[in-house]
Amino acid sequence: MTNANKDSYSASCLLCPQRCQLRHGQAGRCHARENREGEVVSRNYGEVAAWNMDPIEKKPLYHYYPGSWIFSVGGFGCNLSCSFCQNHEISQQHQAGKKVTPAELAVLVGQEKKSLGLCFTYSEPSVWFEMIRDTAPLVRAQGGKVVLVSNGTISPRFLEELIPWLDAVNIDIKAFSEEFYQHYCGGKLAWVLDNVERLAGRVHLEVTTLVIPGANDDSKEITELARWLHQLNVPLAWHLSGYHPAYRLNVPPTDRQTLDRLWKIGKEWLPYVYLGNVRGGDTTFCPQCGEAVIQRESVVVNHLNRGCCPKCGKGIFGVGMERHGSERHGDGSSV
Repeated sequence: MTNANKDSYSASCLLCPQRCQLRHGQAGRCHARENREGEVVSRNYGEVAAWNMDPIEKKPLYHYYPGSWIFSVGGFGCNLSCSFCQNHEISQQHQAGKKVTPAELAVLVGQEKKSLGLCFTYSEPSVWFEMIRDTAPLVRAQGGKVVLVSNGTISPRFLEELIPWLDAVNIDIKAFSEEFYQHYCGGKLAWVLDNVERLAGRVHLEVTTLVIPGANDDSKEITELARWLHQLNVPLAWHLSGYHPAYRLNVPPTDRQTLDRLWKIGKEWLPYVYLGNVRGGDTTFCPQCGEAVIQRESVVVNHLNRGCCPKCGKGIFGVGMERHGSERHGDGSSV
């Protein structure tokens, strides 16, 4: 087939709602998928951009086996183009990664005895769809958990295919404004909210919002987002993380006073709200009596008694919250 004939092939990528229209040989905006003779295929299947053993709290997941570790992996590419991306070296381009098959990756996970399972993270895992689809059942079959950290921008039919294989998910809701998503991310808020609703009550769910000064830190907007999360009527944790200059955005870092103000707003609607990228905002308090039940600094200390507050007996939302030697030092040693 001549190049001229090949160029006549066009295809629409349906994996995410960006719906990229691609000529033969053209990659989508995610850098991870391309048109090959009229078929949209993965460019990074079996190619790893980064992997590491991480604390589960780094995802962040604070109510899912606190104090534990999880093998974390990511490929190249992302279907958003956030100007503040903290992992732009791997999210905003495609490179040849380290080769690994789903079976090999599952074996690596199984060899890490202290790991809960496998977390797909770092860049946007949903554009690595086929790799997740083929690897997750293998991890599950050997008793591991499967975790996803995502921007929530994936077509519902493909998310539905993944949900049965997911145990815990953290979704970025980057702002509660379509204007923000369009200007800073090249996406749509509605896509993300639809998928959060789809996940709610079906997996362990936590949400992260990176607070950027002058962009998404308005009290009214945060109140509206807190109210929206509350109306989901499912238990979840909300992480308000402090921004630091990254990639193409160079506004000043989020000040602690702003984070504390927004934390108070969040707590009016939700029992479990945390501050990220700052010291002292990561303690879990009992929503009934206010007792500090899990403390997280260089060491995670779980005071719960069979998943309940030791002072008043209130059950604390989460999975694997029971005391099980979950104190962990920052260097990876356990006590």
